[in-house]
Amino acid sequence: MNNQFDFTGRSAVVTGGASGIGLVVSRLLAEAGAEVHIFDTTPNAASSHPGFCFHTVDIAESQAVNHEVSTLPTGTNLLVNNAGITRDRTVQKMSDEEWQSVISVNLTGAFNMIRALTPLMRSAGEGRIVNIASINGLRGKFGQANYAAAKAGLIGLTKSVARELGPKLVTVNAVAPGMVLTEMTKELPEEVLARSMEETVLNRLAEADDIALTVLFLLSDSARMITGEVVRVDAGQYI
Repeated sequence: MNNQFDFTGRSAVVTGGASGIGLVVSRLLAEAGAEVHIFDTTPNAASSHPGFCFHTVDIAESQAVNHEVSTLPTGTNLLVNNAGITRDRTVQKMSDEEWQSVISVNLTGAFNMIRALTPLMRSAGEGRIVNIASINGLRGKFGQANYAAAKAGLIGLTKSVARELGPKLVTVNAVAPGMVLTEMTKELPEEVLARSMEETVLNRLAEADDIALTVLFLLSDSARMITGEVVRVDAGQYI
């Protein structure tokens, strides 16, 4: 573990922390001393880490979020909005449910979490929020109008909340990954991964640790003067 990060005595919430990037973020936070509260829909073996407290919750449901947040330690002031789903389809073929479900989880869910946790951060006198966006929220992507729109909205939410909470010493930033090699993406067709690789300038794809370490930096005191920013971690895909 990088000694730069020490979250001993801190309490953090990670949405979608039972798998993928969220799980890696949760593990690194726990290794750095944090008490990690995972908000996700389904627990699994990986989320039974001794440093984790699992909360079964659908973050798209504001009342459920409010209830679970009410059970958190009063000093909880670290939040990682990582939960996200995809329902890829071209606009012409996209159903109402495919559109709304992605918006509800990826954007409204983050809003619900920020709104519910803001009082705890204000009481603590400081806080850190990191939203996991996507380069596709910056550039768009064929077949991902719902996902790209949600992530673009998340970037706008990041900047707006950074302005609102800045006077309370709460920083709000976004990390925008490109293609990331997780267990899920490794199962994609080889040609899909090859196209993403061709877009990069480093000729390699990011791994979950690359995203997680950026998140930990933004949560740490080393980033206390950074807010309202979108940090791309994409091996140069966007450029």
